[in-house]
Amino acid sequence: MSNKPVPAKIHFTSALIVLIVLGLAVHLLVPQITSLEHSWSVIKGMTWWAVILAVAAQVLSYLASGFMLQAIVNINHQNISVLKGALITIASTSFGMVAGGWLGGAAATYTWLRRENQTGNSSVLAGTLPSLLNNVVLVGIALIGTLFLLLLHDLSKLQLIEFSVISLLLVALSASVVIAVRFPEKATRFAVWLSGHWSSLRRKQFDPEKTETSVKQIFLALESFRNGKWLLPMLGATGSILFDILTLYFMFVAAGHNVSPTILFAGYGLPLLLGKMAFLLPGGVGVVEGSMVALYTSLKVPNAISVVVILGYRMISFWLPTLLGFLAAAYLSRKTPNSKEERQAAT
Repeated sequence: MSNKPVPAKIHFTSALIVLIVLGLAVHLLVPQITSLEHSWSVIKGMTWWAVILAVAAQVLSYLASGFMLQAIVNINHQNISVLKGALITIASTSFGMVAGGWLGGAAATYTWLRRENQTGNSSVLAGTLPSLLNNVVLVGIALIGTLFLLLLHDLSKLQLIEFSVISLLLVALSASVVIAVRFPEKATRFAVWLSGHWSSLRRKQFDPEKTETSVKQIFLALESFRNGKWLLPMLGATGSILFDILTLYFMFVAAGHNVSPTILFAGYGLPLLLGKMAFLLPGGVGVVEGSMVALYTSLKVPNAISVVVILGYRMISFWLPTLLGFLAAAYLSRKTPNSKEERQAAT
């Protein structure tokens, strides 16, 4: 991981990118809105206490992510509060939206934890592991939903192919991690070779020692994740995803539609996995909304209700946290005398 500091200020261009992507999401959804009048009637008749519960569930989802981050750093006998972990999670997600995607978010998490005086091992694990654990839980839920859709014959061939490709990619990634841990020296040489060729393609200077040091640091961090120490972080990831599903459920309740757990799960996991496959669209914007509306409509949920529920869910779970994440990033990146040298300079 790089120690390059995260910018203290979120530039206007970052916010502009978010607004443009939001416009793209709306543009992709408009063709699916068969009746704006019906959608508006759904909005007017919404039960607002259920919307409040949806917001509360999403807050609990981020607190569960904060608990996961806390559990990860506790492995190396370090500590952060659940609230600070949640702030870092939401801030790194927003940072990744405009600077490098998952890698940018992981680097931001690493940097902010180092500012909190966490060790390198803790920071590396916290930067790389949350996304992997969340994806494991998400694939499990998507698999359950996909099996249900197959039983109902409501999964198109294209959707089945897309899910299969994503699953194979994730399985290949997991297998690569296992092999790398089993053969660390060969994995390190491969990483140096791959980084060297990537730098050549980008016509940038390459430092093999820096890459080798980073890879070895990752392996050292993973060594501390054995003997069942992954259970609490996995519990945090599971809680984060389940509370996110609860957010979606309460939005259905708010719209006055009684959705069964099987249908709720069937329409949840696959669209989010498809969104992760759309690398060019930050957060899978447009892909998640469009495919989720299409799935729920195919599962006999009225189109007007699907559109209102999914847009409301994404506003609560994605857009508002993204905007708030920029404020959290500015807060976390403020100059504070955290390190010993900084405290001595301050005095």
